[in-house]
Amino acid sequence: MSDTVPREHRAIAELDVLLQRLGEELASFRRRAQSAEARLKELEGREGGAASIELAGRVSKLERENQRLRKRLDSAGARTKQMLDRVKFLRQQAQGGDR
Repeated sequence: MSDTVPREHRAIAELDVLLQRLGEELASFRRRAQSAEARLKELEGREGGAASIELAGRVSKLERENQRLRKRLDSAGARTKQMLDRVKFLRQQAQGGDR
C-alpha cells in the first residue's frame, strides 16, 4: 500500500500544476476578451462612413474570436472539473489507504 501513496501524491501534484496552468489560460482569455470589448466600445464611439465599415469588419472578426474563445473556455472548464473530480477521487483513495 505504501508504494501507491507516492504515486498518488505525484498525480495530485501534477493535477495541481495543470489546474494552475488552466487558471492562467482562463485569465489570459479574460484579459483578451476585455481588451477586445474595450476596443469595440472605443470604435462604437466614433462616427463616420468609413469608420462604420471598418467597425463592422472588426466587430465581425471580434465576434468570431469571441465565439472561439468561449468554446475554449467551456472546454477548459470541463477539463478543470474532470481534474478536480480526479483529485477528489485520489484524495479519497489516499485517505482510505491510511486507515
